[in-house]
Amino acid sequence: MKALTNEGQQLVEDIAAKYNLQAATVESLLNAVISGNGTMAQFNIPELGGSGQWMKGGMTMVGDMFNNSLRTTVDKLCSELSNLVSTKLLFEETAEMPEKKQQAGSGFSADSGSSWPSIFGSPTSSGSQNDFRYAYFARVKRLVIEENGKRTIYDTKHHDITGISQQQGSVNSYKFTSQDGPVDLSSLTIISEPSVQTQPTPEIAYDVTSTADLSTENHGHNPQDIIMATIEKVNMLFEKGQITEAEFKAKKQELLEKL
Repeated sequence: MKALTNEGQQLVEDIAAKYNLQAATVESLLNAVISGNGTMAQFNIPELGGSGQWMKGGMTMVGDMFNNSLRTTVDKLCSELSNLVSTKLLFEETAEMPEKKQQAGSGFSADSGSSWPSIFGSPTSSGSQNDFRYAYFARVKRLVIEENGKRTIYDTKHHDITGISQQQGSVNSYKFTSQDGPVDLSSLTIISEPSVQTQPTPEIAYDVTSTADLSTENHGHNPQDIIMATIEKVNMLFEKGQITEAEFKAKKQELLEKL
């Protein structure tokens, strides 16, 4: 995982102070400029008027189309970030994929992630505070949130989660940071509701076929019906993120060969 170097973090904070912006806003715009190879940027950052785009030496567009002052600020800011990208080493590879630095005063600490679903691999970013924990798994686009022992899994779609900002209230009041700026949990699709029990999710990959009885004595159905029903169960586990796509395809193929 790439994280800002100490120099990069200091530069981001200095530029944020210069333009009277939040450091998270500048970092989000920096990522957008990098994604555009230093010559363009597409972003959706509330502090910069929402959706907008910038092209080096070309047009700059902001959500508040009549705000010329904001347009000028975005143009100057993007140009400055573009120059930094080409002259400074702003990011470095980190060995253990730690959580990105949070906004000042967030109170979040890095989370060990020892009890996260192993099926997703290692968290790309994670954090915890009191009875609230989260972990983001970039490879499978999954955000796992655990509050008061209850776990919920979200599909992050196109968002790459890099951090979190703290707000007052319940879990729904937390805002996450992505390459496009802040992300509300309400905008993400829930693929797994938290259990009514407070115990952690078991650290196993569920195999619904291991105990499947294909005989007709106990079920009153023919083997073909049982196999198709089992495939549907495997598909449900895949959609909930409890098994990987490779595991789903392998198990489906194994069942189809029994037909």
